[in-house]
Amino acid sequence: MKNMNYAVIGNCKSAALISEKGSIDWYCAPDFNSASVFAKILDDEIGGSFEIICDDSYSIKQSYIRSTNIVSTTFTSGNDCFEVIDFMPRYKNNGDYFNPSEIIRYFRYRSGNPVFSILYNPKMEYAKYDTEIVAEDEYIKSSTTEGEYDSIYLYTNIDKEAIIQQKPIHLKEDAYVLLAYDEKLLTQTLDRQYLKLQKTKVYWLDWANSLTSFKSYNKEIVRSALVLKLLSYDKTGAVLAAATTSLPESIGEERNWDYRFCWIRDASMAIKIMSKLGHLNTVKRFMKFIIDIIPDKDEKIQIMYGINREKKLTEEELTHLKGYKNSSPVRIGNAAYEQKQNDIYGVLVDVIYQQFIQFKISLENSESLWTIVRSIVRIVENNWQKPDKGIWEIRTDEKHFTFSKVLCWVAIDRAIKIADIIHKEKYLNDWQKLADTIKSDILKNAWNDEKGAFTQFYGSKDMDAANLLMESYGFIDAKDPKYIQTVVETEKELCYNGLMYRYKNQDDFGLPTSSFTICTFWLINALDAVGQRKKAKQMFDQLLKYSNHVGLFSEDLDFETKELLGNFPQAYSHLALIDTAINLSKGKITEDEQILEAIH
Repeated sequence: MKNMNYAVIGNCKSAALISEKGSIDWYCAPDFNSASVFAKILDDEIGGSFEIICDDSYSIKQSYIRSTNIVSTTFTSGNDCFEVIDFMPRYKNNGDYFNPSEIIRYFRYRSGNPVFSILYNPKMEYAKYDTEIVAEDEYIKSSTTEGEYDSIYLYTNIDKEAIIQQKPIHLKEDAYVLLAYDEKLLTQTLDRQYLKLQKTKVYWLDWANSLTSFKSYNKEIVRSALVLKLLSYDKTGAVLAAATTSLPESIGEERNWDYRFCWIRDASMAIKIMSKLGHLNTVKRFMKFIIDIIPDKDEKIQIMYGINREKKLTEEELTHLKGYKNSSPVRIGNAAYEQKQNDIYGVLVDVIYQQFIQFKISLENSESLWTIVRSIVRIVENNWQKPDKGIWEIRTDEKHFTFSKVLCWVAIDRAIKIADIIHKEKYLNDWQKLADTIKSDILKNAWNDEKGAFTQFYGSKDMDAANLLMESYGFIDAKDPKYIQTVVETEKELCYNGLMYRYKNQDDFGLPTSSFTICTFWLINALDAVGQRKKAKQMFDQLLKYSNHVGLFSEDLDFETKELLGNFPQAYSHLALIDTAINLSKGKITEDEQILEAIH
């Protein structure tokens, strides 16, 4: 599999990756951050999978059912044809969302006499121990034999022994397999699964239809928005960075991290995009998540949290798994939670500011958010002059990173704007002085005369793709010669084969060898901002071709082969795709949207 050709399904509780051949190779239950049930993607020998096996005469095609997170994989050999529809149920039920920890595989008979077998090989708890599989009257039960107890239930109208023993299955009519973390109380039937399929399809179609639609790139915007929604966790409002752990940034290296957490930066950026697309519920839930995790006025804000608001994310290695394409170690947990990254304050206050200008917020929430804003101003005032780890989470030295300083300025600038909106004039004078002090410090120390550009950190000669965001955050004007020169110099130093490095200086693990996908989107936006519109559009159209077969992006791309690398699907990449697409379409909405706006 050259290009991480997986589709993702999910229901805002957990997610699963399904290969282009119809194999479930990654699934954690009951939640996104739980131990895996299938982890073939991290170890193709012992990880566990749920495969549909046909002989070589079958051709296989996979796609999403339009504007949904439901995947269709069609198997065809001459006149023999069947389709497997994979989804995780999600829809309104008595006013609440029904999104249990379960996967439904609906086998739709198409024609002829299709034959296949099923390899059902769950390996609970990250395959640390054996999983025992037993057929009982109602279901096939799989459970761990030692270590922590865990179990999962498989309901089906296919012969259970045929599944366990991998016997040939002759499909003559529709069939189903329901994989449930919890034992079901109601009798499971084909009709019940069909109803869940239709309700889930309607849910996603309604959700996608309520997005603001744009004249250009709307299909790509919708797919990316569906990914961001899928990565939002209903229970708390957290937004995950990605659905996986330890997919490497470069094959054979050890830059492998667990991304099943909520980074304040990534999540806030995702929420800002959801605001642009008009999705209030996801936005409201995330703001609630922020209010819940920052209860004290003097509490240090972490760069990331567990999706159930955990504050301690102890990192450990699973040495029994060999890793994706033998790229070890496999890690769960993430030690980066202890890092200091001063840019998160600006990102967070910026997204809070968006709420104040775009949406009606309840008085209670407004007061809580205003308390958070004032706390952040206090933190920035006390910390902006100190070095930090920076946006790229460099694990060794702390530096005076330019981007961190710029985002400290953003935090104060947006706090001033919020204070203005809610008529808290008494703060404006002092905060404006602070903003001006930070800005003049950056203009003096981050600019490198020799390079003719803003560089990665004070005194550095290295470029950093993150500095391309200085204009979009309002720190500097797109027509400012210093910004234009920074864009030119950044492209010259960091762009290779049409893709961007984050930076090219050595870090804890040596020179980065893959392109960080979001940085290429940033360059495209920067080129567009400084007037190189045609070049930006060509670059964007080319980058879109590097997605996988169903339009998904991971964190990184190989410069030479364009192979997708890193955790998948990546919220960061998809939010940047949407942002860039909206910018390049100059925010032009469809005629229908214009009519709806006129009515409201």
